[in-house]
Amino acid sequence: MGYSARRGFSSGSMKPTGAQRQAEVQQKIAQMQEAMAAAQEAVEAKVFTASAGGGAVEAKVTGKKEVQSIAIKPEAVDPEDVEMLQDLVVSAVNEALRQADEAMEQSMGGVTGGLDLGGLGL
Repeated sequence: MGYSARRGFSSGSMKPTGAQRQAEVQQKIAQMQEAMAAAQEAVEAKVFTASAGGGAVEAKVTGKKEVQSIAIKPEAVDPEDVEMLQDLVVSAVNEALRQADEAMEQSMGGVTGGLDLGGLGL
């Protein structure tokens, strides 16, 4: 048995106090936040490309969900059917955005281990 002025007599086992456990949890949360920020930056730096109409329209968006470019092949331009071209552009952009969302979810899932941190504000 040991003696400590703070703890008195103890059996020698040094169990962490509540404050120590809280400090450890806070440190782990800070590490997770740093890893999440790094993962987010990595996805935001990527460019996602999608096409529609058999490649007639191609859209590129960044991981920040900003449209970087739209490429339209001349054969896709039909003055008689502008609506089809508009639909192809929307479809290509939406698919590229979906890819960016999916990459972000996968990246964050790798950091959090699949935990739902929505209730923690993370």
